Amino acid sequence: MRLLLVLLAVLATSHWTFGQKTEKRVVCYYDAQSSLRSGFAKFPQENLEYGLQFCTHLFYGYVGLTRETFEMSSLNVDLDMFHFRQITDLKKAHPGLKIYLSLGGDKDNDEVDPMKYIHLLEGGKPMYDNFIYSSLAMLKNNGFDGLDLAFQFPRNKPRKVHGTIGTVWKKFKKLFTGNFIVDVDAETHKQQFTEFAKDLRTAYDRSNLSLTLTVMPNVNSTWYFDIPKIKDNFDFINLFAFDFLTPERNPEEADYTAPLFLKDEQERLPHYNVDFQVTHWLQNGCPSDKLNLGIATFGRTWIMTSDSQLSGMPVVPATEGPAAAGAISKVAGLLSWPEICALVNKPATSGTYRGSTAPVIKVFDIDKKYGNYAFRPADQNNEHGIWMSFDDPEFASLKANYARQKGLGGIAVYDLSYDDFRGLCTGFKFPILRSIQTILD
Repeated sequence: MRLLLVLLAVLATSHWTFGQKTEKRVVCYYDAQSSLRSGFAKFPQENLEYGLQFCTHLFYGYVGLTRETFEMSSLNVDLDMFHFRQITDLKKAHPGLKIYLSLGGDKDNDEVDPMKYIHLLEGGKPMYDNFIYSSLAMLKNNGFDGLDLAFQFPRNKPRKVHGTIGTVWKKFKKLFTGNFIVDVDAETHKQQFTEFAKDLRTAYDRSNLSLTLTVMPNVNSTWYFDIPKIKDNFDFINLFAFDFLTPERNPEEADYTAPLFLKDEQERLPHYNVDFQVTHWLQNGCPSDKLNLGIATFGRTWIMTSDSQLSGMPVVPATEGPAAAGAISKVAGLLSWPEICALVNKPATSGTYRGSTAPVIKVFDIDKKYGNYAFRPADQNNEHGIWMSFDDPEFASLKANYARQKGLGGIAVYDLSYDDFRGLCTGFKFPILRSIQTILD
């Protein structure tokens, strides 16, 4: 009887139970600015509410930092003064949903002081207190359950994938130039972030508020996160393990933007993959159930030229930066999933392989390790070439299964407004979100 009771207790507390819906997290990021788009790009609240059936947490993005005083503040007061409450009131219809504010991300871009998040850390306790008091007021006054720190740390320097000759030349140059250092005071800033997170957690515990961390793409975790010391200060941590390469950072060559594993050829960098990032946090003492794996609902797109080769096989050389923006994204080099789906499913009208009417060919990753991609070679006039890397619903489910096998706490989806929230492609709304939830269930 005692053995039976122990077995029942283990099953009751297991993360993966048989015949029951999983308790894994599905963290859904919501860019509030998407509600202001026009036409089919607009993300109405009724579509947001439909998507919430697949989410355990909703992160409202983004708020920012004021310069010098380092208080948390709205980035769009006209929107947020009403929209904050409209969103947190959704908990009435979704009582199990937790709604957080997210700070920073890629939205709080300050041309006057682009390093203000570092300057906050360097300001010490007086500046920490300014931030803490202002954030507590904003969260409590608007009904949020907690704060997500999507801190804007300096990013890794972009690096090309070098062939043999390029590698030799790069090593030769280092004899004279040395290694490029993004932040000479990174070790100090790591210690300061540890103290900041500790103070923040203490204050939030007193106010019954939660605190989470989002690790942004291309931020070196070894520089800024003392994992054994900070892990207990956050309820969970979201790893944005995508955008390892982008057409802005890597305009001259295109490659997988978010591979699961290292494709160990063509001198690829060993840390540009999901498995490396997850393993680093686990090996440095972060409990697996505190980590959520970030999955993007958008793809990155490059312009292919006549020198980019016809095969489309990555690494693609001689690209010319970001391809044209889509009607939804309005961002060069970035297409939402429905925009990608429309391109790869568009039939050819002329029977040609190249040109404006030629199809964009989708290539499936038969190894299921690196990602699917699609391309259309440039024509004889060096026009209409495009190469794109993305996670479709199929590959998103593979990543969700990876997270499940690793015992991770769940998935973080960025962003709801870039999923096919209208069901334009297949008739099913939120196909990427659905595929993730299906695996976690």
